[in-house]
Amino acid sequence: MPITLQNVAIAVRDLDETIAFFTDLGLTVLGRDEVSGEWADTCVGLDGNHAKIAMLQTPDCNGRLELFEYIHPDAIETSPTQPHEIGMHRVAFSVDDIDEALKIAAKHGCYPLRGVATYGDVFKLTYLRGPSGILLMLAQELNKS
Repeated sequence: MPITLQNVAIAVRDLDETIAFFTDLGLTVLGRDEVSGEWADTCVGLDGNHAKIAMLQTPDCNGRLELFEYIHPDAIETSPTQPHEIGMHRVAFSVDDIDEALKIAAKHGCYPLRGVATYGDVFKLTYLRGPSGILLMLAQELNKS
């Protein structure tokens, strides 16, 4: 059976703030909607499911993020995921210039957890917290041919 990744969905505190962060990094908004009703309850498994959603896409059209802000039931705040915890971990993006990407992230109050590391002569990498505590990895390929 063929399988492809459709998207990664992330619940956020503030949809507009999170869209601004990701669009500044280069993603584009494919669409926005507000979803509710029996089909949404069935799909997600929550009674009274009601959320504002947005679908974003990477410039190469290969990656999509679905962001959603709950209207009902109330969103539940949890501690941000730590790099060593089991479960949904992080979203990783390849960037052409990690320093430029970090300048954009800083405009949104988002900074590396520790710094930028170099993995051999292959990548410059960093983890940072985005809006709503989303854990992101940025990776710049070195010696790209």
